[in-house]
Amino acid sequence: MAETLTTRCCIAGGGPAGMMLGFLLARAGIDVAVLEKHSDFLRDFRGDTIHPSTLELMHELGLLGEFLKLPHSTAPTIKGRYGDLELTIADFRHLPTHCKYIALMPQWDFLNFLAGHGRRYPGFRLLMQAEVTGLIEDGGRVTGVTAKTPNGDLAIKAPLVVGCDGRHSIVREKARLEVEELGAPMDVLWFRLSRPSTDPDETMGIFLPGRIFVMINRSD
Repeated sequence: MAETLTTRCCIAGGGPAGMMLGFLLARAGIDVAVLEKHSDFLRDFRGDTIHPSTLELMHELGLLGEFLKLPHSTAPTIKGRYGDLELTIADFRHLPTHCKYIALMPQWDFLNFLAGHGRRYPGFRLLMQAEVTGLIEDGGRVTGVTAKTPNGDLAIKAPLVVGCDGRHSIVREKARLEVEELGAPMDVLWFRLSRPSTDPDETMGIFLPGRIFVMINRSD
């Protein structure tokens, strides 16, 4: 027999969308369970960019000062080079926000920060190593999810289920939602380079026919 839990909202996936939604709902006094299939958030080369709109939200939540104490670098501008032509592609210094830059921060730090603040609310529940396997339906309505955990199968009953489980979403598949595949005609190779203190701070992209090279400043 699967263990059964009950909550008002069940969120499949503990990425930025799932964790932020879980935190905001718990902050509003709504019981929420976030299911993350991994045991931690330590997966490299995800989205390292915290945009000015997200930073403004952190300010509105009263968390910006604490958030900016986490290790990060800033990109007030983004530059690009096309052959011999160098351009400023984006300039955030004119935005009507408190932070006029993109903050570059490993995604696991961002997610751990949200998880830590979410746990301050009694209605917030984060279940790690809980992989959603299917939907529970009753009379044509989704009423929860099934999941597998190291301790056995789990059933979570919830009047609202939100799929934040990424490009290979189980929630989307089980809900029989059709996907239009547009394709991405490129391969991406991620790798690390050491960064001496004499290197420039800019986040830079170099665009050549058939090739793009992007540098993301992670401080070290």
